[in-house]
Amino acid sequence: MKKLLLSLALLISGCATAPPSGVTPITGFELNRYLGQWYEIARLDHPFERGLSNIGAHYSLRDDGGVTVLNRGYSDQAKVWKEAEGRAYFIGDPTVGSLKVSFFGPFYGGYHIIALDREQYSWAMISSSNRDYLWILARTRQLPPAVLEPLIQQAKARGFATDQLIWVQQDQDQERRPAL
Repeated sequence: MKKLLLSLALLISGCATAPPSGVTPITGFELNRYLGQWYEIARLDHPFERGLSNIGAHYSLRDDGGVTVLNRGYSDQAKVWKEAEGRAYFIGDPTVGSLKVSFFGPFYGGYHIIALDREQYSWAMISSSNRDYLWILARTRQLPPAVLEPLIQQAKARGFATDQLIWVQQDQDQERRPAL
């Protein structure tokens, strides 16, 4: 019974969608400019991307008004591409970069855009519902230090463990990846 209750508590806590305390999603967000291909530059460790390189995310509109999320990465150990498709929906106002995303049936987690290149939409920093999850994404496979360093400082000031960031190897062309 204790195991069942613990599992239920972990499941419920893993389905939170609000941003972490003190972290505010961006406003003035334009979904159509955000759609398309992104490369993962850095992230905090978590099991579902562990051991993967060349991680990318592709966002596209769904017929129901949501967003299709297609995440892909290469397993260096197994020498195969891994892919996960999910769906995302705005939590409230679509001009606020705060969505809920699901890769597993009815269970949603938060997807909060906490920093964004507002001119070109060329980079973004994403948080989940707690400070255990952080991603830095870009439209290119690398970001110059002049862009990356201020993002890291912003994340650190917001309480993220930036000393534990994993720098994602991006050495394969996203467009030439084989379909799964």
